[in-house]
Amino acid sequence: LLITKYHAKLFEYLPNILNNHHIKNLVTCEASGKNLSNIPTNISQNVTILSLKNNKITLKDIDKENLRIFIKLTELYLNENMITALYNNSFCNLTKLVILDISSNHISTVHKTAFAGLNQLSVLNLSYNMITQLDSDIFTSLKSLTALNLQYNSLKYFHIKSSFKLVKIVLAGNPWTCSCDLLDLQIWLTASNVTMENENNTTCMFPNTKEKSSIKTAAIQPADCKIEQASLENTVTSTSAIKLKSSAFLTLTLPGKSWTFLAGVLGFVLSITLLIFMAAKCPTWYRYLISYSHRHLEENDSEMSEQEFSADMSSFPTLLDTNNEDNISFEKIHTFTPGEDGFIEDKYIDSYATEES
Repeated sequence: LLITKYHAKLFEYLPNILNNHHIKNLVTCEASGKNLSNIPTNISQNVTILSLKNNKITLKDIDKENLRIFIKLTELYLNENMITALYNNSFCNLTKLVILDISSNHISTVHKTAFAGLNQLSVLNLSYNMITQLDSDIFTSLKSLTALNLQYNSLKYFHIKSSFKLVKIVLAGNPWTCSCDLLDLQIWLTASNVTMENENNTTCMFPNTKEKSSIKTAAIQPADCKIEQASLENTVTSTSAIKLKSSAFLTLTLPGKSWTFLAGVLGFVLSITLLIFMAAKCPTWYRYLISYSHRHLEENDSEMSEQEFSADMSSFPTLLDTNNEDNISFEKIHTFTPGEDGFIEDKYIDSYATEES
């Protein structure tokens, strides 16, 4: 079994673990530095140790499918590749896997069930990545996990439950913040029997003073955190109450079914607006005005108009009980004589004006 000096120093107890997992039947496959972009399938399915470090593997869907055939794997080395995220069920078929090394990649996101199915996993190496947020729930399914390496990531806090059990953990090289978010990790480190590797160099920084302190002994007061938490809860409660009051006010302002009432009001206003617009744009008097408008007539038009008017008057019934003055010939009165200016003289209007005077 080939193990680097770093891993031998970090996990000194690994030989005992491997002896319990039948190392006599190990089948090793070395495919490091082969410029592989996917996990190969042209190797024996009986392989137990698979080293694929220093390649271009991204661990996408096709890689997840390819890994399913290696059901006898006990060790998998994917360090120094191009993995950016660990998606759900990435290793779900590797039920015999004991060691998983995914260090020195570009991992920034670890999904909640990324390690589902790894019931016998004992050593997990996630060092030298770009992980910014992590929760101990991600490792809940790892019932046999004893060693966890998280050094040199971008973690500022690590929410961890008291029930989480480990033998060894490595946390150095992260930008830990000495705040209330780090309190549960600090309590867990103190209360549990876990060994923190490189403890002297595992420090956090206070936001205000920029002073550094050991992550295990930093003066984070639980009482202050409770006050801060209570203040935060009160702020959230006040904000929720304000929003609830605003919603209640709107509901009371609009009686009954508020949306139905509002839609009815809007429909009524739009209908009235449309009627006003139509009344302004299409008045009946506008058509009467057009019927009385004068236009420039030609000589032929005047003769035609005279003939049509005479024909109409001949069919008009004679009025009864009228005096001689009223029986004036309409033909004479309404004879159209073209003026010198090209317009038709309306003698009916002149006669009417004379009678009025």
